[in-house]
Amino acid sequence: MMTLDLDMGKYAVFVWGSYGVTFAALSALVVLSLRAQAVRRRKLEALQQAVEDKR
Repeated sequence: MMTLDLDMGKYAVFVWGSYGVTFAALSALVVLSLRAQAVRRRKLEALQQAVEDKR
């Protein structure tokens, strides 16, 4: 059976801190990407509506 050894000694703060920073950065990228997509979608819908109104 495989055991998970999480004892990192004096490097634990660095390792877990790095995981935390990476998780925060990736989470922020996902949130920012979803917000930007929503803005672009609203702009596209407004442009499409403007074209429909001109017809």
